[in-house]
Amino acid sequence: MKCSRAMVDVGKWPIFTLLSPQEIAAIRKACVFGTSANEAIYITHEDEVFVFGLNCSNCLGTGDNQSTIVPKKIESLCGKKIHSLSYGSGPHVVLSTEDGEVYAWGHNGYSQLGNGTTNQGVAPIQVCTNLLIKRIIEVACGSHHSMVLSSDGDVYAWGYNNCGQVGSGSTANQPTPRKVSNCLQTKVVVSIACGQTSSMAVVDNGEVYGWGYNGNGQLGLGNNGNQLTPCRVAALQGMCIMQIACGYAHTLALTDEGLLYAWGANTYGQLGTGNKNNQLSPVQIVMEKERVVEIAACHSAHTSAAKTQSGQVYMWGQCRGQSVVLPHVTHFSCTDDVFACFSTPAVMWRLLSLEHEDFLTVAESLKREFDSPETSDLKFRVDGKFIYVHKAVLKIRCEHFRTMFQSYWNEDMKEVIEIDHFSYPVYHAFLEYLYTDSIDLPPEDAIGLLDLATSYCENRLKKLCQHLIKRGITVENAFSLLSAAVRYDAEDLEEFCFKFCVNHLTEVTQTAAFWQMDGSLLKEFIAKASKCGAFKN
Repeated sequence: MKCSRAMVDVGKWPIFTLLSPQEIAAIRKACVFGTSANEAIYITHEDEVFVFGLNCSNCLGTGDNQSTIVPKKIESLCGKKIHSLSYGSGPHVVLSTEDGEVYAWGHNGYSQLGNGTTNQGVAPIQVCTNLLIKRIIEVACGSHHSMVLSSDGDVYAWGYNNCGQVGSGSTANQPTPRKVSNCLQTKVVVSIACGQTSSMAVVDNGEVYGWGYNGNGQLGLGNNGNQLTPCRVAALQGMCIMQIACGYAHTLALTDEGLLYAWGANTYGQLGTGNKNNQLSPVQIVMEKERVVEIAACHSAHTSAAKTQSGQVYMWGQCRGQSVVLPHVTHFSCTDDVFACFSTPAVMWRLLSLEHEDFLTVAESLKREFDSPETSDLKFRVDGKFIYVHKAVLKIRCEHFRTMFQSYWNEDMKEVIEIDHFSYPVYHAFLEYLYTDSIDLPPEDAIGLLDLATSYCENRLKKLCQHLIKRGITVENAFSLLSAAVRYDAEDLEEFCFKFCVNHLTEVTQTAAFWQMDGSLLKEFIAKASKCGAFKN
């Protein structure tokens, strides 16, 4: 599974909602895997490796069998520059680094970790046999077998071999990496993929070879007999295949002319032929006469996806329980979103690279230019500090500024506006909100921002402030927030803070903020709380 760059939001995968926005922003590469999509691994911009999730079969590689909803760092992989990653159904995980090293861990009941044993791999261990002299550039996993591709075009496989998926000529499990030879002996392989119990390879002249389980025709050989060694897909003769992708028991292939072919299992319509009949040989799938530039499938799912040259993304097969028998155009911008939102389980079909390209969206560009002296044409001075903004943005985003500029602004006026009614953190957060649609500041400052939002008639901002304050209230700051709510006449928030204080009366009365409260306000609180029976004991 090669690492591919995609403009995609990892937050679309449910498991990543466990992370904070700051943690999400630090992610450079990521992969969601597991039988229920309950495990994840990610690499940060600092090349640190973290895992979290259920940890079935020690697949997180943390050294223990404990699940974790808090990301744990895998020290042994930090700084290794992970290049390619894949996973099995156990699950087990196999990856390669930019230096060509291979590491594996997790389920090992069939020696799929390649270390010669069947002991569970509780932590990443380098796969050494026959690979130390090779630079591995791609890895792929089936249900319980593993396969790697070297920079010189050799393929090595190991693990479960009940159907010949290791390509050794027998059905004996393979405990360590073994070169896949036979008719691949003189070929230079450029890409590999695995179904549950089958294996596929593309060679440099565009030919496709398959081996392993073929009960559904997933090898594309025109029959359903298993193959213990690689066999060429003769039906693709004369075509140059650029990409191959394997689902649970079906296969997709993309030619250099942008044509899509599919074969194998079709119980859920995953071939896109318009019916549910299995296909023993490749069948062309027409995508409204558009050139296809990317195909996607995953061995743990019956879902297919493709992207066309115009940027349209199609999906078919098992989509959230429905059987979609023809390619269905979506509103997604990348094939990865199909698996996040419609695959069962909602795994990733590849290791995602989240490195942003040079292109920035309008929203990203605006966010980057906030408080930028280089491009601004207006400054606010608050508490002696400057905040750099753009008149056009303020006029577009805020009625208060639109009215101000239309009524009073002219080219002769100085381009510095003094603000003395609000603090610097509050006004900075407000202006940043106009550029980003979000706020990020302590709940105590959010009270001041709420006052500003009220003054400027920014109703959505008011709701955001109240939500932030309610979410951030604690025993330590409850009385401070109550005092501020009273001071700014925020009645709904005052009632919320009051109830919180009453419900946590013993704890909050022991805080410094309680005894530092204004005398009249303290008396008012005690009187009101007494009416509620809070002080009867």
